[in-house]
Amino acid sequence: MASTVTPPPPEVCQLFELRSEPARDLARQAGAVADACHAMAVRFHQGGKLIVFGTGGPSADAQHVAVEFVHPVIVGKRALPAISLTTDVATVTGIAEREGVAAIFARQLRAVARPADIAMGISADGASPSVLAGLEAAHEMGLLTIALAGGSGGRVAASPAVDHLLIVASSDPRVVKELQVTTYHVLWELVHVFFEQPGVLGPEVVR
Repeated sequence: MASTVTPPPPEVCQLFELRSEPARDLARQAGAVADACHAMAVRFHQGGKLIVFGTGGPSADAQHVAVEFVHPVIVGKRALPAISLTTDVATVTGIAEREGVAAIFARQLRAVARPADIAMGISADGASPSVLAGLEAAHEMGLLTIALAGGSGGRVAASPAVDHLLIVASSDPRVVKELQVTTYHVLWELVHVFFEQPGVLGPEVVR
């Protein structure tokens, strides 16, 4: 007896299509992703750490990124130093009360960061004043700066303080969230690829 397959409702197809083009666009940024990962691997190789930050939903992503590097889910992968600036409620609220919300990451970076470090700011629309201020402070201190943004990238994308920009080309915050998770998982994986390739971080390549 022949089986019949019920076609999915149009709404299901629309939900997948909503994600298809932004995912393809992210794939087209493969070169930019590789450049960012190599730069990150160099900083780790030179003794730097990763400092991640974002507000709202991206604050949880910042914590996710940090734990991925510090405690790799794949057994045998090298642990790399990383911290999130969103976990210390006392520090975040103390700075916000005295200096304003826009200062919550910049103030922490000036206290804990070193020039060899990496600063990664995550924003759903690129319009977060605190993320932008954090990236600008990091840039001033000599850190490598990486921004994950959505939509057009907003003020974050336009800032000369950003060394590497990776954008999810969607105005839907759900899609941006989903593909930013994919982005930082790929960043984690490719950083390890660079560590595992002989000579890629050797003195003849890294100055």
